[in-house]
Amino acid sequence: MRRILLALSLAGLAVPTVAAAADVKVEEASIDQLQALMRQGQTSSVALTRAYIARIAAMDRKGPTLRSVITLNPDALAQAKALDAERKAGRVRGPLHGVPILIKDNIETADRMPTTAGSLALKDNVTGRDAPVVAELRRAGAVILGKTNLSEWANIRSTHAMSGWSAIGGLVKNPYALDRTACGSSSGSGAAVAASFAAAAVGTETDGSVVCPSSLNGVVGLKPSIGMVSRTRVVPISHSQDTPGPMGRSVRDVATLFSAMVAADPEDAVTKGAVTRDYAAGLSVSALSGTTVGVIRPEGMAADLAAAYDRALGVLRAAGARLVEVTPPKLDGIGDAEFTVLKTELKADLNAYLATTPAAVTARTLDQLIAFDRDHAATEMPFFQQEIFELAAKTKGLDDPDYKAARAKSLRLAGAGGIDTMLKAAGATVLVEPTYAGAWLSDPVYGDQYNGPSASELPAIAGYPHLTVPMGLVKGLPVGLSFIATRGEDARVLGAGYAYEQRAKARVAPRYLPQADVGPGLDGTR
Repeated sequence: MRRILLALSLAGLAVPTVAAAADVKVEEASIDQLQALMRQGQTSSVALTRAYIARIAAMDRKGPTLRSVITLNPDALAQAKALDAERKAGRVRGPLHGVPILIKDNIETADRMPTTAGSLALKDNVTGRDAPVVAELRRAGAVILGKTNLSEWANIRSTHAMSGWSAIGGLVKNPYALDRTACGSSSGSGAAVAASFAAAAVGTETDGSVVCPSSLNGVVGLKPSIGMVSRTRVVPISHSQDTPGPMGRSVRDVATLFSAMVAADPEDAVTKGAVTRDYAAGLSVSALSGTTVGVIRPEGMAADLAAAYDRALGVLRAAGARLVEVTPPKLDGIGDAEFTVLKTELKADLNAYLATTPAAVTARTLDQLIAFDRDHAATEMPFFQQEIFELAAKTKGLDDPDYKAARAKSLRLAGAGGIDTMLKAAGATVLVEPTYAGAWLSDPVYGDQYNGPSASELPAIAGYPHLTVPMGLVKGLPVGLSFIATRGEDARVLGAGYAYEQRAKARVAPRYLPQADVGPGLDGTR
């Protein structure tokens, strides 16, 4: 089934050979660079689209076989051709005009592609409608190149899941070390961006699903404030915590993509106050000068990660930041409260979404999805089960007092009692900490083996912005530096991250090694 779906997609695009697109260099090219080449007449959107398709054909299903792209858009070349015609006629929509972008496959597009969330239960979910976030990107001139693989159901099916695996897409590989996890759930978006399969990509996050794959795949990722980007027509987990987020190889690329994604959506009430602006225009290398940064030092950091973090802090000081160490407050019970929220909202939100899918989708409730997985256990559950689905099915709905209390508790602890308390204690406007440690081995037997700090929980629960920026390699594997601020301060974390990035120059392109290059340098040097 997986091979058939991809073959149909590739056949629909009449994929060029790698040699035919070899004259267009897209590897590591930024959005600004691609735009300049099109503006100067040195390339076109059609040529770029063909080059990315050729690169995907050569490296995603052959060569390293990253398996980061579930399907290519059969209309991508037609979109590119139309955008080239607009450019020739003197109309350029903005910095994304003609630029190919990948979309995580839990976000609907009006193109002839299903929105599967990685599950065979949604293989026929061809809705013919754009999620508002995709409509905004299309309006800005982006070419919708295709859909990226993901941890099935955005990693909410099992407590023993292997990140990056889906029944439709298989297992996404990390382009730095092919035996390592690409993390999740936006694993395909992270790996595809790292491998230059598109200029940038859209992921989604409930807790960690943008920042983890960004950090572990050596790219930049922004988990926006809740309310900046619409969640309508995105396969849901939690209306309290879900959000799409931009992923790219630089802060400027992420800010450019984010600028086109932000919009108010009447169908998603939390976006009523979304602040639309050019988030890339305000980026400055001096953004950290004179600012106070709260420094979190997670307990139990390995020595090599701590050394990389110390180097990053040195860059912040050199950029003019005043660093103040803060001790995270004790937040007893926050994890259990979050889990209660996610289980309850999963059942309510997913049932509501499934009710809007085409008639060809026969699993139309969470209970029916559970039954589908049992009936197709050989393909849907070869590695791990569906314990979280089964727990969610037993929840009592959004009026349950226990659910309401859990949401109030988790929100209070993460926001006012967590991030805001630390910012106030440090007199800071932004917090930093390592995003995660390096990528662990992909393990179909025991699932994910998290092996260090995680910065995602508090901003995810509170709905605050969280940006991760590469801070180099540790034992040959990427690690990221997190910038976290209070709600609505998305421009602040982008600015701080840009100022750090431009001084650190810490991103190292992937080498597609069979296993991690463990040394001796922490930064990839010999």
